[in-house]
Formats: sequence, structure tokens, C-alpha cells
Amino acid sequence: MADKKTERRKTHAPTAKGGPDKKCSIEGCKRAYQAKGYCFFHYDKWKNGELPKARHKIKPPTKAAAAPAAAAAAPAAPVAPTAPSA
Repeated sequence: MADKKTERRKTHAPTAKGGPDKKCSIEGCKRAYQAKGYCFFHYDKWKNGELPKARHKIKPPTKAAAAPAAAAAAPAAPVAPTAPSA
């Protein structure tokens, strides 16, 4: 198939979900609720990772998991060649 992806242009805002009194959770936005607490505009931004709130919750690494990764990332100290003993 072709690699070209055609994206439909949005011509109008989707119908509001959750009732007429539900609004977007972004401060100052008066658009109607669409999904995840956002209007259609901010939901698309959230989906694309453009909002500061993360899309997925990520657990911070534990000390046990971070130690081997840090050791592997650190370069090993060079070993000085030793003179052969006679």
C-alpha cells in the first residue's frame, strides 16, 4: 500500500458528550467536553503529546533497576598495560 497518509480535515467540532454543562478542563477554554476531560481541540493536543500532562503514567525507576543501567552506561576505566616480569 502507499505510504502516504491522508488526514481528513475537521470541518466542524464534534458533538459534545456528557451533557451541555460539561466543559473542557483547560483553564480559560469554553469548548464542550469531548474525552479525557478535554474538548476536541485539547484532546487532539493531549493525544499528540503536546500538553504538559503526560498521556501515560510512568513509574520512576527503582534503585535496584537503576543501578545496573547506570553501571552499564558508565565507561570502564582503562587498564594500564603491565610490563612483563622476568
